[in-house]
Amino acid sequence: MKKKSFSDPSLYINRELSWLEFNERVLQEGLSPDVPLLERLKFLAIVSSNLDEFYMIRVASLMQLQKAGKSRRDISGMTPEEQLRAIAERVRRMVKDHDRGILNAFEELAQHGIQWLRPSQWSEEDRLFLRQYFEREIAPVLTPLAMSDLSPPPAIPGLQIHLGVVLRSRKQGSEEEKIAFVPIPTRHPRFVFLPAVQGHRLALLDDVVASFVQNLFRGYQVVYAGPFRVTRDADVSIQDDDASDLLSAVEEAILARRRRAAVRLEVATGIHRRLYQYLLDLFELTEADVVAVDSLVSAASLREIVGLPGYAHLRDPDWPPQPPRDLLGWDDLWKAILDHDVMLFHPYESFEPVVTFLREAANDPDVLAIKQTLYRTSGESPVVEALETAGRKGKEVTVIVEVKARFDEARNVQWARRLEDAGCHVIYGVAGYKTHAKALLVVRREQGRIRRYVHLSTGNYNDQTARIYSDIGLFTADPDITTDVASFFNLLTGYSEAVGWNKLTVEPGQLKAKFISLIEREIEAATADYPGLILAKINSLQDRDICAALYKASQAGVKIKLNVRGICCLRPGIPGISDNIEVRSIVDRFLEHARIFYFSNGGREEVYLASADWMERNLERRVEIIFPVQDPVLQQRLIEILNIYFSDNVKAWHLCSDGTYRRVAPGHPRVRAQEYFYQKAVEAAQMSLPKDIRYRPLHREQASD
Repeated sequence: MKKKSFSDPSLYINRELSWLEFNERVLQEGLSPDVPLLERLKFLAIVSSNLDEFYMIRVASLMQLQKAGKSRRDISGMTPEEQLRAIAERVRRMVKDHDRGILNAFEELAQHGIQWLRPSQWSEEDRLFLRQYFEREIAPVLTPLAMSDLSPPPAIPGLQIHLGVVLRSRKQGSEEEKIAFVPIPTRHPRFVFLPAVQGHRLALLDDVVASFVQNLFRGYQVVYAGPFRVTRDADVSIQDDDASDLLSAVEEAILARRRRAAVRLEVATGIHRRLYQYLLDLFELTEADVVAVDSLVSAASLREIVGLPGYAHLRDPDWPPQPPRDLLGWDDLWKAILDHDVMLFHPYESFEPVVTFLREAANDPDVLAIKQTLYRTSGESPVVEALETAGRKGKEVTVIVEVKARFDEARNVQWARRLEDAGCHVIYGVAGYKTHAKALLVVRREQGRIRRYVHLSTGNYNDQTARIYSDIGLFTADPDITTDVASFFNLLTGYSEAVGWNKLTVEPGQLKAKFISLIEREIEAATADYPGLILAKINSLQDRDICAALYKASQAGVKIKLNVRGICCLRPGIPGISDNIEVRSIVDRFLEHARIFYFSNGGREEVYLASADWMERNLERRVEIIFPVQDPVLQQRLIEILNIYFSDNVKAWHLCSDGTYRRVAPGHPRVRAQEYFYQKAVEAAQMSLPKDIRYRPLHREQASD
């Protein structure tokens, strides 16, 4: 049999279809009877918002290529046109299941006192209440658009729900139909609360407006009124190589998204044919670009119901973050870091030490300088507030703000200006690259000498996502690493050139080479006593060169176990090529986000953490950091974490060679990785408490009593 080249398209799974398989796994959580009801609704909302971004970026990019006449095939051998057809077919199946999941969830919610009532279910009292509510709260902010008579038609913003209305004149003998749009107010809750003796009775805002929209069109008969939503291309590249004012370039790109080409049209099933054709013509779309739904257009608003107070029995039990294991017994954070490397495993362990570290640094008279990268942070960020405080107190504060972080550009521009106003030095990333690295450096004077402290992480400096994303951070005062981090900031802010690194890998040109060298070394280091073994936990695997290196290692007998949350273009289980590669994925209550890499290295084990995934964009077009974990105790802890991920038999999925996923069969003992990690965090924290105040967290069965 002819030996396959590693460039053979049959060895790879299409990136977009692989991502859709990830969203399918999220959907399955929303359909699973084993997941508490309101948590299911949360997953169903996530599926919808995930698809929004997928269309705005990935589908938009493919449509750009198609319109430009490009037929270049991707890593799996598919042209843009073939990918778009496959995506449309896969999404239709997904939306059908998604619709069913929403409707079934509401049937069950009704048994618990949460009712979503459609217009046909409203009583006369309900209708009277909603009419008065409409006239008092909604009608004053509505702006009907007479689309048939407006030339040119107004720009319809992406992702905003509109009511499409078909009108017929009441004049005798007139059969002419006109089209009007009514934008649904974005600042109004999507669900309206009806009077209820107990529980909650809800009406959809779209239904309320549609039921009373006749009041807005005197002299016309409303033939049809139904919701629709258009998704626009948001794949706007920011050309920063020669932009004299990067902030202005970013702001222009944000505004440009409002008028970009349409890429998807969502409509209600049973839409009026005349309105349907008008929308296709207006947005220059085809029927292949349309998604019809039975439940509700834009299910992201289901989060409003997820957030209703009470109903603890319909939610996951609370898992409050625990004190980090490596800080137990330490009152002084600085002394703890000086004594030993400190690992934080979020969200099981609290993110608060990072905020405390920054706040203490901001107010400590011995701290001379703070340097930090910011990629995505929270709305009212304590991290930014601490940096502002430090700047106002006259410390040397340098912040690398990545204003090109997609969909967070506006927020990051706002933070950048606030930090500048506070006296901080703000650098807007690196021309031609995104700064995705997560690094924090504090320079402190101690006993007449200068000492550096560093925090590195796989996740963002975001106190909100640190409660729902699984990430790992590391505090260290190791001189080699702190020197490297200082050089890293000098590289980004000045004319300093990289002259060699002690322990970090940061340069875009070196990131991929580092990973490939570690994979290739595993082949060379393998012995009979220590056969090659690679364990990796990442969010995405798409880079062809990394895939090829893993295929080569598999052929050489190296065992490779990958835990890939989302996209995986590598195809496992191909005889003679990837039969030594196993790929799993976990979707659970927390978003898996950490990047952990283990290499057995002939018995001289090495463990790395990184901000980078095995994606071409991360390895070639971003500034990232790969850093080693050197403390033997922390190494073993990370190896245990990896092994637990691969032992999960509750929330894990197995990637088959055909690109589909199947659930890992339940086993004994039952292992749910995220539950295990939280229980271990609680046990560690309890050991530091007096016996009389120790407690055990409630399991779901107990919490529902």
